[in-house]
Amino acid sequence: MPEFKRTSKDEAFKIMAKEPQAPRKPGKKRTAPRSLDIVIERLNDEGIGVARHEGKELLVPGALKGEAVSVVIEHQGQYQLIGRLGKVLRKSPSRTIVNTCKHAGACQGCSLIAMNYQSQLYFKQDKIRYALDAYDPLKGIRLHPVWGAAHPFGYRTNAKLVMGKERGKVKIGLYRRGSHDVVDIEDCPLHHPLINRIAKVVKEEVERQEIYIYNSVSRRGLLRYLAIKVSPGHGKAMVTFVTAERNFRELTHMAKGLKAKVPEVVSVQQNINPSSGNVILGKETVRILGTPDLIDQVGDIQLRIAPSSFFQVNNEQAARIYQLVRQWAALSPGDCAVDLYCGIGGIAMNLARDGASVIGIEVVEEAVRNARENARMNNIRACTFLAGDAAELVHDLALEIPPGGVAVVNPPRSGCDREVLEALAGLAPRTLIYVSCNPLTLARDLDILSSLGYRTEEIQPVDMFPQTPHIEAVARLVPAQG
Repeated sequence: MPEFKRTSKDEAFKIMAKEPQAPRKPGKKRTAPRSLDIVIERLNDEGIGVARHEGKELLVPGALKGEAVSVVIEHQGQYQLIGRLGKVLRKSPSRTIVNTCKHAGACQGCSLIAMNYQSQLYFKQDKIRYALDAYDPLKGIRLHPVWGAAHPFGYRTNAKLVMGKERGKVKIGLYRRGSHDVVDIEDCPLHHPLINRIAKVVKEEVERQEIYIYNSVSRRGLLRYLAIKVSPGHGKAMVTFVTAERNFRELTHMAKGLKAKVPEVVSVQQNINPSSGNVILGKETVRILGTPDLIDQVGDIQLRIAPSSFFQVNNEQAARIYQLVRQWAALSPGDCAVDLYCGIGGIAMNLARDGASVIGIEVVEEAVRNARENARMNNIRACTFLAGDAAELVHDLALEIPPGGVAVVNPPRSGCDREVLEALAGLAPRTLIYVSCNPLTLARDLDILSSLGYRTEEIQPVDMFPQTPHIEAVARLVPAQG
């Protein structure tokens, strides 16, 4: 009698790969990808190389302006082509000599990583200038050189990573651009080293304990995302597993395994997100083990950060922005300041250190809870934090606080609604400081503020996100008739 041997999962996949495939149905013949040599004309707003071919725009990630490159056409749309960079035939002087990331071609999350750092800063400076020049009232505004980062690698202190599985192997990383394929990222050069260590151990534990990964097609499985926040000053980390449903038993085992291998993890949380959309975090978060929050240090301020609270990814550059806002505000005891979209209170608490009364406004209630706890932890009594609609609360404050104070606004990428800007101008501050992460919405909002009686005096760009096309900027405005 023949002896039968159990087939492992890996062997099964090998057998499947060797099995003859069903004959392809007659129809349109699949054509081989086209390749061509072309010169890159410019970089677009996302830092992607752009050329023209057969009357269409050709996008080539990883290519730099002026380079002659060999490209494989991977997608052909009605108006746009997308190409994969093959070989650089003539290099740009801006191209860096060292290849710093083996995943760059597949991940494409850092579109400027092939560019030397000084050239990245010039690119970002130009982005802001082009955005400003689209509005006549903003032309000629004093735009300072970009503050570069002292550490352009290893700076990211938080990461939200997608989890996937392919041929029995767990993947933790980012979606490939334009798809739901997960690019497995190990040793990401932008992440703080502790983030990379944690992601590696989580992958090991998921495979060892055979925990199911969520499948977005079948909508079955447990683990969806992995969120990690690190306090570089304290050398500690918070880990949040985003799951499709509640689960305590398996996640508790995994949390203990992670904690044993990475003792720097002081908090493990479970966030439940049963939705089918692309939003990463759900509304409910449950602590599995450790502390409820992560304590971080930015400049002279300690911050308590909750699992779902937003916070900047670059601590060193965030501290520089805090100091700049404080310097430009020039507050004294008896002054009043309003910090709109205050988050967990970093800017507000720095302003209050000069003796002024500061009111922080934020729509996310958990962030407001953190902000109040942060003020107590730092023994800052002059801060009041309010949760609610920005325009409504600012409008109410205009009836209560005297004009001549300072207003700070730090909105999301979408910028401010006009009614929010009108409410801010209604406070009649002597100085208005706008902190932005999007040059396009910054320029749009500065133009609106110019029509509301506020003149932009200067803008200081700050590179929070080296190797990517993103740029932060801080603008100082004063009354036009001042």
